[in-house]
Amino acid sequence: MEIEIATVGGYEEVGRQMTAVRAGEDVVIFDMGLNLSQVLIHDDIRTEQMHSLDLIDMGAIPDDRVMSELEGDVKAIVPTHGHLDHIGAISKLAHRYNAPIVATPFTIELVKQGIESESKFSVDNDFVKMEAGETMSIGTSGQVDLEFVNVTHSIIDAINPVLHTPEGAIVYGLDKRMDHTPVIGDPIDMDRFREIGRSDNGVLAYIEDCTNAGKKGRTPSESVAKEHLRDVMQSIEDYDGGIVATTFSSHIARVKSLVEFAEDMGRQPVLLGRSMEKYSGTAERLEFVDFPEDLGMYGHRKSVDRTFKRIMKEGKENYLPIVTGHQGEPRAMLTRMGRGETPYELDEGDKVIFSARVIPEPTNEGQRYQSERLLKMQGARIYDDIHVSGHLREEGHFEMLEALQPQNIIPAHQDLKGFAPYVDLCESQGYELGRDLHVTRNGNLIQLVE
Repeated sequence: MEIEIATVGGYEEVGRQMTAVRAGEDVVIFDMGLNLSQVLIHDDIRTEQMHSLDLIDMGAIPDDRVMSELEGDVKAIVPTHGHLDHIGAISKLAHRYNAPIVATPFTIELVKQGIESESKFSVDNDFVKMEAGETMSIGTSGQVDLEFVNVTHSIIDAINPVLHTPEGAIVYGLDKRMDHTPVIGDPIDMDRFREIGRSDNGVLAYIEDCTNAGKKGRTPSESVAKEHLRDVMQSIEDYDGGIVATTFSSHIARVKSLVEFAEDMGRQPVLLGRSMEKYSGTAERLEFVDFPEDLGMYGHRKSVDRTFKRIMKEGKENYLPIVTGHQGEPRAMLTRMGRGETPYELDEGDKVIFSARVIPEPTNEGQRYQSERLLKMQGARIYDDIHVSGHLREEGHFEMLEALQPQNIIPAHQDLKGFAPYVDLCESQGYELGRDLHVTRNGNLIQLVE
């Protein structure tokens, strides 16, 4: 069976992920993502109101013209998890393909919300829910199957999809960390990865996220981040002024920990910001997390400002606002607080907890720097970097190669500079650049089996 891979997006940057695999006449698309940094550098852009061609021109979503060179029909669109760099272009591109969107329940709900807010295109693709550990047949040949393997990441309900073909498995390895003690959900299913690697046909190709490949050691568990956060919050629990926390809105496990520790401190937690309300509300509705019944979640600006007024009236020492803005996004809650645009008044000595790291990209770094400066000018004390990454480090990558023993490797989710540490690791394990280690660019085709 002919096996061909189109590296559509995410092979020159972190963002706008999209990869297509052709097995015979059947094509499966993995991810359709947004490069958020290409949007953030423009003032007040509303992507839901923009045409896909304009977004392609500005480098915000994948240029999928290479798909016309694949001699087959798309049978499924498979987003791996709910981060925007993996699902943010579905509302702009999915309608071009007569194929269902196949994903885990939480991811499907986030995709649906993105489609509902889309004002330029009508997306009528069917949705197929599939849980980690399940398999479905792809196409009509009866020779190709799609499997979801459970992985742990900085968002719940993440999977690595595996396409089983007569020539071997194609493992799409974006994004994960090797977490054996997650705060929410099951540990990464390393047993299944080892089974796939040692099956009769083995792994024909492994497409891997290289984000942290240059960092030594292994990525700590989310339970480590939880204990770090607990330590920080206990150290300031006697402070009788304002304490504000921010983290990734999609990081439900971290939000859960913040809510839990707020209550331990005798403060009322409240979630503020559109994306905070969106992700946590969806997770609670789907019963991935059990928040307190009285936990307030407010997304619209008027309701947020009403909540800030209530906090100021009843006393900042009684509340822990958990807000958007960990990257210094211009319209996020924490940025507005730093600019003095909310009823919440920061006083000298008030604490701001960043339970997140800056995404290493110039736009984010600049906005985060500005946000912190504004907060400090109002007297805030910053508690930073209370976080663990959602991506594998060097030893995690080594363990995955040991488990899968792939015949071919395709680095992804980085630019060429970012690929270099992973290429070095693979070459140390006997792979050779240009032979079975394929460094590629956006818009290329890789023929694995002719």
